[in-house]
Amino acid sequence: MAVVSSSKTPDITLYTGQTPNGIKISITLEELGIPYKTHAIDITKDTQKEPWFLEINPNGRIPALTDTFTDGQTLRLFESGSIMQYLVEQYDTEHKISYPKGSRESYEVNNWLFFLNAGVGPMQGQANHFFRYAPEKIPYGISRYQNETRRLYMVLDKHLKDAGTEYLVGNKCTVADIAHWGWITAAGWAGVDIDEFPLLKTWDERMLGRPGVEKGRHVPTPHRMKEILKDKEAMDRAAKQASEWIVRGQKEDAQE
Repeated sequence: MAVVSSSKTPDITLYTGQTPNGIKISITLEELGIPYKTHAIDITKDTQKEPWFLEINPNGRIPALTDTFTDGQTLRLFESGSIMQYLVEQYDTEHKISYPKGSRESYEVNNWLFFLNAGVGPMQGQANHFFRYAPEKIPYGISRYQNETRRLYMVLDKHLKDAGTEYLVGNKCTVADIAHWGWITAAGWAGVDIDEFPLLKTWDERMLGRPGVEKGRHVPTPHRMKEILKDKEAMDRAAKQASEWIVRGQKEDAQE
C-alpha cells in the first residue's frame, strides 16, 4: 500500500460491513493509500448495537472509524460523510480525491457529497426496503421511492452530460464519486434500471475500473452485487435472508 504524504501518522481502525455506506470508506482509504485495520461488523447479528460499538457510534450503524488525534487521544468518527471529510482534511494533502480547500471545485464536491447523503442514499435505501425487504408489498411505497431514486439518477445523468466531464466534479475522481458509487452500482437491487441513464452507467463502469475501487469494494467481505443481480435465485435468497434480520431488528428497536 502506498505511503501517505502527511505529517500525521494514521492509526485507523475501520468498523464496517458489506453495504453501500460501508464500502465508501474502504474505497476512500484505498484511493488515498492509507494503511488501516479492519474490524468486520456482522449487522445480521446486531454487533453494531453492542455497548462497545455504541461508544464509537451512538446511533448503532456502520461505518465507523477511530484514529489517534493530534492530542494523542482516540478520536471517534461516524456517519460516512463525516468520515470522508475527515480523511480528506487529515490525509489528502496531495488532493488525490479532493480539491484545495476554498476552491470553487471543493464547494462543488460538497454539493454532490451532500446530495448523496441527503438524497440518493436515503431514497434508494427506502426503495430497497419496500421492494426487497418489507414483509408485505406496499405498491405506493415501492413506487414512491423507486420514482424518487430515478429522479435523482436523472439529475446525476444530466449533470454528467451538461458538464461533459468523466466524474462529478471535473475529470478527477473525488469523494463525491466514491460516496455515490456503492449505491449507483446497486441500482438493480432497488428495481431501478441503470440502462435508463447512459452517462451514469458509463460513469459506473469507469469507477469500477479504478484499482482503489476494485480493492476497497471487497472490504470486509467480497462485493458480489453485480453477480447477484444477474441471478434471480441469488437475488431472492439474499433478499429473504436480509428481510429476516431487518424485520427482527425493527421489532427490537421498537421495544427499546
